[in-house]
This record gives sequence, structure tokens and C-alpha cells, in this order.
Amino acid sequence: MDGKSENSEAEGWDSIPASRRSERTVNPIRAIVDALQIPSHTKKPLLKLSLGDPTVFGNMDVPDSAIEDVVSKLRTKKINGYLPSTGLPEARRAIAMKFTSPASPLTESDVIINSGASGSIRMIIETLLNPGDNILLPAPGFPLYECCAVSQGASCRFYELRSELDWEADVKSMEKAVDKHTRAILVNNPSNPCGSVFSRQHLIQILHFAQKYKLVVVADEIYANITFKDTEFIPIASLSKEVPVLSIGGLAKQYCVPGWRVGWILIHDRKNRLKRVRNGLVNMSRLILGANSIVQHSLPAILHKTDEKYYKRFNQQLETQARIFIDGFKNNAAPGLKCIEPKGAMYCMLEVDPRAYKDIKDAFDFSQKLLLEEFVFVLPGTCFRAPKYTLTPAANPYLPFFQLCLRSRSSLY
Repeated sequence: MDGKSENSEAEGWDSIPASRRSERTVNPIRAIVDALQIPSHTKKPLLKLSLGDPTVFGNMDVPDSAIEDVVSKLRTKKINGYLPSTGLPEARRAIAMKFTSPASPLTESDVIINSGASGSIRMIIETLLNPGDNILLPAPGFPLYECCAVSQGASCRFYELRSELDWEADVKSMEKAVDKHTRAILVNNPSNPCGSVFSRQHLIQILHFAQKYKLVVVADEIYANITFKDTEFIPIASLSKEVPVLSIGGLAKQYCVPGWRVGWILIHDRKNRLKRVRNGLVNMSRLILGANSIVQHSLPAILHKTDEKYYKRFNQQLETQARIFIDGFKNNAAPGLKCIEPKGAMYCMLEVDPRAYKDIKDAFDFSQKLLLEEFVFVLPGTCFRAPKYTLTPAANPYLPFFQLCLRSRSSLY
């Protein structure tokens, strides 16, 4: 074929369309972060305090016992093959044993292992929602929920978390949001990004709402038991025999291994109301053959043989780091900036009052100028439907937090 023929054939090609689903799959956090101008040359070291990855600075440790178990099992050369799509039976059993309780009993058959908690979020949303359905989501909240629902052709309706109530959910706003097309309500506790940990009484309030409207509760509990001071984490499924709950967990946060890509779904269904959903989840698990096989073989050891001192040390370290951030903004130390004190999870929210500044319009503008003038990269709260706030992870080590506090008081005024 000569060059002329090739060119004329090429000119006859139309632009090949992507699927409608791929085109509506947009993660809001990516679009917002990409809109920030990143300085190419900085007068001070650039502080990247924007990632929710506990491994970034190297100050949060993986349990030694977990690493040793993975290495020893790898050396057997017997753990490199495919596993059942719902997960290795021994691993599912270990997860059930870890999270079962008299109030919310679990067996191996109630567990589906996924590629991270994000894989579990996606699987649940794709199993529960049809195009035209909707799901109630928290605002502020993790943007992946909305991304997955819109990708599925469903829509999202938002209920408010109130900062003046320690970020409790506003049940009145739930009542306004729910309609005949609502299939589920997502409850993230402990909260990303708010750092709130709901009380027993408040969780019961939410369950009463779900019972009233016959909604499945999707409980994102990836930060389970990551709490500060004397704050207690209570799994929402332990408080109701009536309301079906799909609970999400994983290794990423508490064990500092987000790259190991192992999460799970716990099916709490005492009244057998999720029979079809359970079958649907199994079907969806067969689209890809499950999570990391190497790590699944080590799950029993990770979940049941990690020293209890590790969990205590982990929470204390997070709380100490968060405390540096909180104290840095106390007593109007940085006018216009107010830290909302977290009770758990891995994030600190900073409320921005633009009236305290000469030329700052809002919290997004503050984030941009903090980056351009002081070379500190924090996430604007618009990523999480919290336009008055910025966000930084509590997993950051002490020194960057000190520098963030100092630079925030600097040339922005």
C-alpha cells in the first residue's frame, strides 16, 4: 500500500468514541487538584501535605510481624496462583473471626475480599444501584463514593455533617434528601475527611432513619479503631438486627500498607434481606479474580498475631502528630484559621475565614496562595464538598506540621 492510500484511509477515520460510562467517570479530587498551580521553582522546601498515604514520609511503620510473615510465605513458592474470586477461605475466616461479635455475628460466607477498600466501595455501589437510583452520601465526604455512583449511572443526594456538632450527621438533611429512588445511605465512621467518630446514640439515630425508609447502610469503616483519647469506635452493624449493613474495611490505613491492595466487605444481614445482593456481590467478584494472593495468605497472621502494642502505639503517634497541628492554631495564633479537632481517622480540617486576609476569596484561594507563596501543598476542601476548609493528613511527621503552622502565619496576611 503506498503512502497516498494510507493517508486517504487515515483521513476517513472518525474520532473513535469512548464509552458513555468512561466519560462520566470523573474523580472530583483529581480535577480540583489539577486546577492548582504547582510552582516550578521554590525558595523553601515544598511541603507536600496533601496525600492520605501513611507511607509517604516513612514515619508510620508497618508491623514487623506482618512483613516477616509475607516474606516467609513467599519463600514457600506456593502462594503465587489464582484464588477464589471472593477470597482465600482461610483469609475470609480470619476476617470474620476478627470482626465478629455477639451483637453482629459473622462467618466466612459473610466476607468478600477485594482489591482495597476502594474496590469494595465500587463493588457495593455497582451491585446495589441501577441507572436512575440514588444513594445518600455525607458532605463533607470521600469523593470516590460520588465518582463510583455517577459512573454507574446513578445519582447522589447529600446529607450534611455539621462542624458545630463535632461533624455529626444532620438527620433533618437526610429527610430532605431521601426520595423513592434512594436505595442506600453511606455512613463513613470514623470520617474522612472530618476526623469525627460517631457516638452510639448518633449511630442509632441513623439506623432509625435507615429502618424508616428501608435503606441498606453502606458503612465505610476503613478507619475502624483509629481513635484518639478515650474515644470509642462502635461498628454500626452491632446496633441493629433489623437494618442490613454492608461494612467496608481493609489493611491500608491501620497497617500502613495501602499498596498491598487488600480490603473486604462484611455482610451483616440477620434477617436475610440481602439474599439477592449477596449473590450479586459474588457475581461482581468474578469480574476480576480477587485481591493480592500473596497478602491474602498472610491475613490470618496480620489480623490475629500483630502485637496489641502496635495498635496502641499507632494511635498515639497519630494523635501526637494531630495535636501539634491543633495546638499550632489555638488561641487565634493564625487569625482566620481554625482547626476542627479530630477524634480519630487520619485527617485534620482547617476552617478558613477569608475576611482575615487582604486578597483571599475563599479556602481554595487560600490553598493556592499557601502553595505559591509559602510552598505548602494542602488539599482544598472543595475536593470533599467542604468549600470553607483545607485538609491535611495527620500521618505527616512533626516537623512538616510545625513548618505548616509557621508558614500559615507568614506572608498571607
